[in-house]
Amino acid sequence: MLAALLLLLLASLYPSSGAQLPDKSKAKETPVATNGQPFPWDRMRLPKTVFPLHYDLSLHPNLTTLDFTGVVRIQLDVKEDTNTVILHAKQMQISNVLLLAPEGVRPLQVLEYPRSHQLALVSDKVLTKGRKYEVQLGFAANLSDSFHGFYKSSYRTSSGEVRVLASTQFEATFARGAFPCFDEPAFKASYTIRIIREPRHIAISNMPKVKTVELPGNLLEDHFDTTVKMSTYLVAYIVSDFMSVSRTTQHGVKISIYAVPEKIDQTAYALDAAVKLLDFYDDYFDIPYPLPKQDLAAIPDFQSGAMENWGLTTYREAGLLFDPEKSSASDKLGITKVIAHELAHQWFGNLVTMEWWNDLWLNEGFAKFMEFISLDITYPELHVDDFFLGKCFEAMEVDGLSSSHPVSTPVENPTQIQEMFDDVSYDKGACILNMLRDFLTPEVFEIGIIRYLKRFSYQNTVNSHLWESLTDICNSDDLKEGGMKHKEFCSNRNVHSEASKWYSGDELDVRAIMDTWTLQEGFPLVTVEVRGREVRLSQERYLKTDDPSLTEGFLWQIPLTYMTSASNTIHRFLLKTKSDILYLPEEVDWVKFNVDMSGYYMVHYKGEGWNSIIKLLKHNHTALSSNDRASLIHNVFQLVSVGKVRLDTALELSQYLSKETAIMPVTQGFGELVPLYKLMEKRDLVVVENQMKSYIVDLFRGLIDQQEWKDSGSVSERVLRSYLLLFACVRNYAPCVTKATHLFNQWRDSDGKMSLPVDITMAVFVVGARTPEGWDYLFEKYRSSIQLSVKSRMKTAMAVSPLQDKLKWMMEQSLSGEVMKTQDLPGVVVSVSKNPRGYKLGWDFLRANWHTLIKKFDLGSHSIAHMVTGVTNQYSTREMLDEIKSFFGSLTEEAGSEMRCIQQTYETIEDNIRWMDTNFPLLKAWLDKRNHRVAHDDL
Repeated sequence: MLAALLLLLLASLYPSSGAQLPDKSKAKETPVATNGQPFPWDRMRLPKTVFPLHYDLSLHPNLTTLDFTGVVRIQLDVKEDTNTVILHAKQMQISNVLLLAPEGVRPLQVLEYPRSHQLALVSDKVLTKGRKYEVQLGFAANLSDSFHGFYKSSYRTSSGEVRVLASTQFEATFARGAFPCFDEPAFKASYTIRIIREPRHIAISNMPKVKTVELPGNLLEDHFDTTVKMSTYLVAYIVSDFMSVSRTTQHGVKISIYAVPEKIDQTAYALDAAVKLLDFYDDYFDIPYPLPKQDLAAIPDFQSGAMENWGLTTYREAGLLFDPEKSSASDKLGITKVIAHELAHQWFGNLVTMEWWNDLWLNEGFAKFMEFISLDITYPELHVDDFFLGKCFEAMEVDGLSSSHPVSTPVENPTQIQEMFDDVSYDKGACILNMLRDFLTPEVFEIGIIRYLKRFSYQNTVNSHLWESLTDICNSDDLKEGGMKHKEFCSNRNVHSEASKWYSGDELDVRAIMDTWTLQEGFPLVTVEVRGREVRLSQERYLKTDDPSLTEGFLWQIPLTYMTSASNTIHRFLLKTKSDILYLPEEVDWVKFNVDMSGYYMVHYKGEGWNSIIKLLKHNHTALSSNDRASLIHNVFQLVSVGKVRLDTALELSQYLSKETAIMPVTQGFGELVPLYKLMEKRDLVVVENQMKSYIVDLFRGLIDQQEWKDSGSVSERVLRSYLLLFACVRNYAPCVTKATHLFNQWRDSDGKMSLPVDITMAVFVVGARTPEGWDYLFEKYRSSIQLSVKSRMKTAMAVSPLQDKLKWMMEQSLSGEVMKTQDLPGVVVSVSKNPRGYKLGWDFLRANWHTLIKKFDLGSHSIAHMVTGVTNQYSTREMLDEIKSFFGSLTEEAGSEMRCIQQTYETIEDNIRWMDTNFPLLKAWLDKRNHRVAHDDL
């Protein structure tokens, strides 16, 4: 979490990516196989003529030669007469392909079409509908050098020895690089896996091991139990020298945490959390976890945060390992959330899977949402509610651009599929589910999602299946199968009337409402104008553009909530039309719409509306909840960007922050104010830049001065302390720099043995890394540490240093991956790019290494999108926009020219240029006026 907050200061909220579909009007070429023959299938998606039922998969990875061989036998169910079987394989040698038919064994002809990663197995006799066949294929390939497929990972022991392991990452389209398969989520099948290994290694997979057989040549073969029916992207296996710790849940599931031997003592927290959370989900979903075990493995090289493989979830080491002495409050929050996310997937995603990647949000939006639902109940001390709003703000950042995409959007090729793993699928998905839960009531929502999971277990779903499950939950057919919660709720029908506060007369149509949130991109801006007792409402699309035609034709069904100065009651109203009028029982001083920002929309208060809110915040800010205050700060500054509110109004509102102490409004204040001076750092506008920095320091000076330099308080208080002290030191606030310098020198004099309070280490390291000697000392400690959270803080501090030669060297080191892991390169490049002394270095590095980066991290991946947007999104000049367009415009489609993140980059810089043209003179005037006022007060 701290890392995310740091992005407000050292980095930025990173938009993620997606892509436009190819132009369907182009004439289709007949595909030609590698041997020159016509390939019998011309589509990216596999035909529905043949389905897999079961895979017998035998693998032999060699961790010395870094390659693997295998044999797969697939049982087939033929749905239509055919003489070809089309399936996936990528960058592997295929051999000995046989058809095992009732009438005997015979070879099949193999055609390969690498462009679609497809194989055609051609039979000289027809495979008949309704009959069962098997195909067998031998295959061989190198372990992947990237972070997906069956790939090589390594780590260095404390004695300097490099050890190699092999692990898998198949989501979204990478199982085909590990074994020939029907690599689409709807082709569910069961798997029986066998892995050959050396005695010095262990093998783990989705299911428990049933036996080990000795083979000639001092090799062992592990046989694993057969899996449940599941999609290819959830298959997993690891060959390594990991150690493990285990416990059993109340429901009898064996939980094990696997890690490299030297870090096994950092697994206790994750083991406790996994046991607690799996038990919670087992009860909450009222569906037993169907496997006998759940392993959680910390992989030394891992691109994303974690992966939900059924029965064997995999994680970055930093996402699983926790040291009570050295890890921070935000590390604990982050680790607990990521475990909650992956375990929620065992139901949402694994048991019930989207039909195709266009509805990825059914997996990821739900898992992100369940992080907050589960931790609110199981770990109340983490105050996870304090951090949910941040997810909605991040989603709105990309969803306010015209390059955004609907939550459910057509995708076809692997790059487009990868691009779906973005803030819209995860964060917007979670935010609209939260809005729906508030709308239906938590009880109705819970019963509906249990109904959905039970109805579609081991199947694939589309959007509408979820909406149907959440509609009319007390109908008699479903009630027979419902659990106790369901029956109790429906027997007490008067509770059910809770949702009727939203609408009158017509039957509630969940699908009609939610289609407006999932099938169109963007989100609404609701304008509120109070005239006496009359409240005039209107809606339009919020869009950062100078082309008003792009906002036309959008209409949402919006579950509005509001409260007023006259009443604490939350009033509800479903706005289905472009405009409407509400009547209040009496005239009021102020009205606040979108209570707690439970709805995924922004609000503009017309007329005197903003002035009455500013007055309220200045005189009695706690009359509104901290989430309400955070949403007002967010909305008012975002409305400046689209010309609805003057900048001075937003700045006047920000002044109340001098009295604010709650984490969400404070960090949102930073989130809106810091980017203003970040734009100026890249424009040589030093006077106004420094005035802006002084304004922010003055605004939060009281809160900064209150911070103790020790670890105490709630998780939110501790996360806020880390952030405030770091900000103060980065901004050269004298009391902070003096204290941090003293502590760094003490720590260095003790050769790192002195125990620094965890919450303050980032501030101390940042100040220490400003000198070449301090930087080099930090790097040596980084190199020798096995504490992931400490290394992460050191790395961030080194990337914030003003020493340009060190910044350049650090990016190069991260690319080579020997001391600094390549998995961390995107974060390093973005941090350097936010650094006023490093931004040009980051852009030069991205351009120079582009082709290496897209090979390593894969086109369309979140890592590539993070670098593209993170390196470029603080530029605000035509010259820089032209330079960026010139580079990306020179790329071929194969090198990423069609990626959505490039469109987002262009739009963001255009928005920055517009913002500066319109608002820089206003900002300068406002800051000058303030300085005169402050100077006058000092006289």
